[in-house]
Amino acid sequence: MKALALPKEANAPRRHTTASATIDQIMVEERAGAFGKRSIKTSAKLEGLKLAISMMDLTTLEGKDTPGKVAFLCRKAMQPADPRYAVPSCAAVCVYPNLVRVAKKFLGDSGVKVASVATGFPSGLMPLRLKLEEVRSAARDGADEIDMVIDRGVFLAGDHARVADEIAATKESCGEAHLKVILETGELQTYDNVRIASEIAMRAGADFIKTSTGKVSPAATMPVTLVMLEAIRDYFYETGIRIGMKPAGGIRTAKQALAYLVMVKETLGDDWLTPDLFRFGASTLANDVLMQIAKTIDGNYQSSDYFSLS
Repeated sequence: MKALALPKEANAPRRHTTASATIDQIMVEERAGAFGKRSIKTSAKLEGLKLAISMMDLTTLEGKDTPGKVAFLCRKAMQPADPRYAVPSCAAVCVYPNLVRVAKKFLGDSGVKVASVATGFPSGLMPLRLKLEEVRSAARDGADEIDMVIDRGVFLAGDHARVADEIAATKESCGEAHLKVILETGELQTYDNVRIASEIAMRAGADFIKTSTGKVSPAATMPVTLVMLEAIRDYFYETGIRIGMKPAGGIRTAKQALAYLVMVKETLGDDWLTPDLFRFGASTLANDVLMQIAKTIDGNYQSSDYFSLS
């Protein structure tokens, strides 16, 4: 299907959106469901699977994380599969702030970025001065990207200005690092709230908006991601600024990943089909995608242990 043509300049035709706009739940869910029913040819499927790998942030966010586990994850991110499969490296490795230096050391100049969660992940219930110090510390240690969480309680209480101010302060504390703003959509209750939170994050300085921490259910879903993609589209029409998107949590199969890529292509166009503008938060997803790549090339599955990330 031909990609949606989007204007590339800042003076593109403007589409103004309002926070009061009501999202049609049934329509959003029907449209999102349709993306998973697209038929994809074998050659396009293989290309899509490899693209999905290149967009993955391999993630370990557990209390039992060790330097050894992070080192293993870094090796996997740099070379996800046997070279004969010609699989690209992953986009980033995502860790807690105390392990940023470890990840940076092992990734070196590979081109794989170091992402760090911050701002009291996953609850976001830390005093602002401590949140910002955590961000500055991760950035000093070499994080290329900071994944912050908004305070959902403050948002749901209606203090949107405070949410925006915290995002803006976090962005400033990031220095050269890119900022991903996690909305934790599973706690935002409505699609309207997801849309409003997306707009707040983008206007406050987010480089990416992200669905979830992966610690709350539901995490990423197709309808929620569609609402956020449409917010990105409308913000681009208004400002000419491209904002990235990262669904995270609950995406476990290659089939799901391909459906997300179809949705991105048909909502935002080919320009967003790059790790610079679209990421998957991945822990178990990579295994299934690598198994599907092996099956497509070899005609049979490799053992799941062959691609283990744990």
